[in-house]
Amino acid sequence: MANLELIYAKQRVLFTERLKLRPVTLNDAADMYEYAASREHMFYVFDEHHTIEETEENILAYFLKDPVGKYGIELMETGKMIGTIDLRIKPKNFQAELGYVMNPAYSGKGYMTEAGQALLKLGFEILGLERVYAIRDERNEASGAVMKRLGMQQEGVLRHVNIDKDGEFVNDVYASILKADYLKLNERE
Repeated sequence: MANLELIYAKQRVLFTERLKLRPVTLNDAADMYEYAASREHMFYVFDEHHTIEETEENILAYFLKDPVGKYGIELMETGKMIGTIDLRIKPKNFQAELGYVMNPAYSGKGYMTEAGQALLKLGFEILGLERVYAIRDERNEASGAVMKRLGMQQEGVLRHVNIDKDGEFVNDVYASILKADYLKLNERE
């Protein structure tokens, strides 16, 4: 596999029909805090943020210290960042994990599927990956719907693999798409 950091450096900004996927900066703190402060919305993803400063600290720790493969999802029409998406590469096995979160005010408009398709294209057509997978809490049906729309197939369920914020055991659902499946889905378009 080629030097991934060099490839990513050349792919820092991606465009789709309605979205600009670009590096997350501290200027995105207000947009991120808008959805990250909701315990209900962040329940399956990460601990909710209690202050804008906490959001800034999280942007620094996750997006600025190691920005490779991590994108803010910006609406081209307004310039507002409505979520994030990332592709965490496992170069030894030619695979990557797809992760994402979005402001619920923008759900149901196909934005996450559009962003996900852009990262699948990056992964399969540019990085030369063989498999992209995602993991979700079994109760997070919205995330499961995104995975399905991206062409991912459920591979299995790991039972009681994690404990949620309320101390309950959680089942994780694994889904993936292989390069051959991706190419087959995209030859129709």
